[in-house]
Amino acid sequence: MLHTNLNVNEQGHLTFAGIDTTVLAKEYKTPLYVIDEDCVRRKCRAYIGAMQKFFGKDSSALFASKALSFKEIYRVVKEEGMSVDVVSGGEIYTAKEAGFPMERVYFHGNNKTDDEIAFAMDCNVGFFMADCIEELDSINTLAGKRNITQKIILRLTPGIDTHTYEAVRTGQVDSKFGTAIETGQAMEIVKYALTLPNISLEGFHCHVGSQVFDGQTFCDSADIMIDFIVAVKEKLGYEARILNLGGGFGVRYVEEDPHLDIEKTIEEISIHVKEKCQAVNIDVPKILMEPGRSIVADAGITLYSVGSVKTITGYKSYVAIDGGMTDNPRYALYKSQYSALIANKANEKADFCATIAGKCCESGDLIAEDMMLQKCQKGDILAVLTTGAYNYSMSSNYNRIPRPPIVMIKDGKSRIAVKRETYEHVAKNDL
Repeated sequence: MLHTNLNVNEQGHLTFAGIDTTVLAKEYKTPLYVIDEDCVRRKCRAYIGAMQKFFGKDSSALFASKALSFKEIYRVVKEEGMSVDVVSGGEIYTAKEAGFPMERVYFHGNNKTDDEIAFAMDCNVGFFMADCIEELDSINTLAGKRNITQKIILRLTPGIDTHTYEAVRTGQVDSKFGTAIETGQAMEIVKYALTLPNISLEGFHCHVGSQVFDGQTFCDSADIMIDFIVAVKEKLGYEARILNLGGGFGVRYVEEDPHLDIEKTIEEISIHVKEKCQAVNIDVPKILMEPGRSIVADAGITLYSVGSVKTITGYKSYVAIDGGMTDNPRYALYKSQYSALIANKANEKADFCATIAGKCCESGDLIAEDMMLQKCQKGDILAVLTTGAYNYSMSSNYNRIPRPPIVMIKDGKSRIAVKRETYEHVAKNDL
């Protein structure tokens, strides 16, 4: 199986986190997001353990909560000792409502509004990942009105191309995020930040993209960032205390994707960072990293009911499901690959080539094309794997379709963490 929390039981049904998925579909109905809480906790512990083992007790792993944001996930990562990064006022509000310690929240975003900045300060958010001059001015002004000094980390772009999906590359020179080192603008924004009285510049941040399966990409970006730290120290007399290397660790969506050894990869990065710092004669800064997808992606699956099987003779076959791009827009956005199977026929041979079609009135509403599945019919349960990241978070009410619920599994028991939306929820703000 693709992941260790997947199996097939004696009835030939797919199990997830030890529970028969057909039982989950019957109890909670479909479409249905299912999250393996024990898997999430294992990943949190793996990151925290590796960061502290190889970078020291001051290092920290932040859960990039844009990957999966709802109250219960913040409670889980809080209990596991992680910090979080957030990218909007809504994520701050959700974390706060869940009781997450605000001093462990890092606020990202390339265009934070003044209202969001003020809200974050009033919630006592610990750090701002500042993106641009205009944001620095707003933070400084709003912090001054509150008689506080706001801690910030400047987001910079190291000019690295990760050769992954164009939509998830973020470290190249012309990225919409951060300030480019290569053009000299990064040095200027550091110089400016150091002049602002209500800001405390704590360090620098970079993020080069997603679905990265090797440590070398992080080592390459660390080289550029450390060289920049040295250049700033020599020119401005300021030495960064924090270096945030971002996230982007890859996960397996299909069998061809490689396995990622979290501990081994972080050890590789730590050895490189320490050697680099020693070579340029600076202290190793406090290292932060921001895993998101790799903590929750394989902790999630989505269950659907098959509504029809349509074969166009001589062309192709469609398996139509009761969800689609409203609960998983990633294939429509950038042709993301997935693995799927018929959950109630998981022990049968997958010899039926079909395109999985959603129910939206949109020709591009697909989950996968030309995928090998078990032969199926109306009423069968389709399971799409590795959907814990960027599925619920990116879901919508297109065609006025209510969002599915989230069911979490812990110690072999399931519970609802997010209720299923109703038509009333969809129309509740209409006047």
